[in-house]
Amino acid sequence: MARASIRVLLSGDPDIEIIGECCSGAEAVLQIQALAPELVFLDVQMPRMTGFEVLQAVGDDRRFVVVFVTAYDTYALEAFDVHALDYVLKPFDDKRFQRALERAKDQIRHARLDHLASQLVNELASGSNTAVPTQPAAPPEAEGRIVVRDGGRTVFVPIAEIDWIEAADYYVQLHVGQRSYLHREPMRDLEARLDPRRFVRIHRSAIVAIDRVAELRPSAHGDHCVRLRDGTDLRLSRARRGQLRVLLEMQAQRAAGA
Repeated sequence: MARASIRVLLSGDPDIEIIGECCSGAEAVLQIQALAPELVFLDVQMPRMTGFEVLQAVGDDRRFVVVFVTAYDTYALEAFDVHALDYVLKPFDDKRFQRALERAKDQIRHARLDHLASQLVNELASGSNTAVPTQPAAPPEAEGRIVVRDGGRTVFVPIAEIDWIEAADYYVQLHVGQRSYLHREPMRDLEARLDPRRFVRIHRSAIVAIDRVAELRPSAHGDHCVRLRDGTDLRLSRARRGQLRVLLEMQAQRAAGA
């Protein structure tokens, strides 16, 4: 009945094409991998797998927008921790569902535009279109900056000034002092461009500048957090604790040698 209601609400939208419908978590994983959707409406409790297990099976580098549609209100924080765009509780009214749908469509439009822009830049850089003059090489100082589109502005964020980076679905949030910038780039892609001697991933949703780390602090249940020099506390994954300790020790040795 829930899937039937969603079909009815989606059927009147000319921008939407329903390409799959699943009755279990395992089936959802297979359909997502086979059909590569741009938008997935996902329940929490499903036969064989939960919605969170479905996302885990698909992987962190997913390219689709997730909206949870569920009767369980106790999983909202966990849903946003896996970067779901929205969390709609059943029974929902038409207006609440439409708000979630419009947010999802807006995010997909931005993703498409950014993808087209990247393709155009790559074509110009490779010289594949001879009718268009080749772009001049970027000045040396641009190599240490991240280009961020902020409304009608283009902001050049120096990498050396970044304190930490937060994953935000298809975007990352660059935290620079008291300011932050929303940048369209998956966390994994940005991480590959950063100097591993200066930046380290401490959690699936956070990267920190090593020289901004003030201390490692124990937290509840034997976990640890990273405290930055500005007082920001960030969760530290157990699997990445050892790597961070090694990098901090190496940094201290370099500073002592200097």
